Amino acid sequence: MDWNEWHDEYDRPGSRLARRLVAVQERVRAALDAAPAGPLRVISMCAGQGRDLIPVLAEHPRRDDVRARLVELDPANCDLARAAAAAAGLGRVEVVEGDASLAGGYADLAPADLVLACGIFGNISDDDVRRTVGFFPQLCAEGGTVVWTRHREEPDLVPRIRTWFEENGFALEWVSPPQAGYGVGAHRFTGRPRPLAAGESMFSFLGYDQPRPAGS
Repeated sequence: MDWNEWHDEYDRPGSRLARRLVAVQERVRAALDAAPAGPLRVISMCAGQGRDLIPVLAEHPRRDDVRARLVELDPANCDLARAAAAAAGLGRVEVVEGDASLAGGYADLAPADLVLACGIFGNISDDDVRRTVGFFPQLCAEGGTVVWTRHREEPDLVPRIRTWFEENGFALEWVSPPQAGYGVGAHRFTGRPRPLAAGESMFSFLGYDQPRPAGS
């Protein structure tokens, strides 16, 4: 799979990914609007080209308050994300080429005010989705937000994902309706952050050479 080419669907008006991106960006904007005054930390896992965060942050009044780390394995996507951040003058947005599943890669930013887990849950096993949600109390600050995505094809895992968030101290802020054709959710952390298990891996990416549900 050419992950750079995969992003082309974002540029097709009305496509599933284009509509999903709008929903994700709306939730990112809402989280930044609601964040307390002062410095903010943002984590973006499997960040791709940074489209979920960078365009929103570029126009947001809190842009200079935000320190962000985008972790992405594909080098071409990393280059595009860095170029976008630089063009927007976002000097505190760091793009790291690396494995987003490794908890230790976020050690100096956790707990963060906003955690983005978009394009992950459709590409890992159900057990790893649950395991990853279990890590969010280590990555997210009290009152912080996790924005996530998952396709709504059968079997629809979104109801179980919502339950797993609730079991880990998160309250639902918003979820897209089933008829939207994509799944986007936002949960606010109401608990206290846990110590980060920096040596742990949160998930294993299945990729396209193994059986997996369509979409992400």
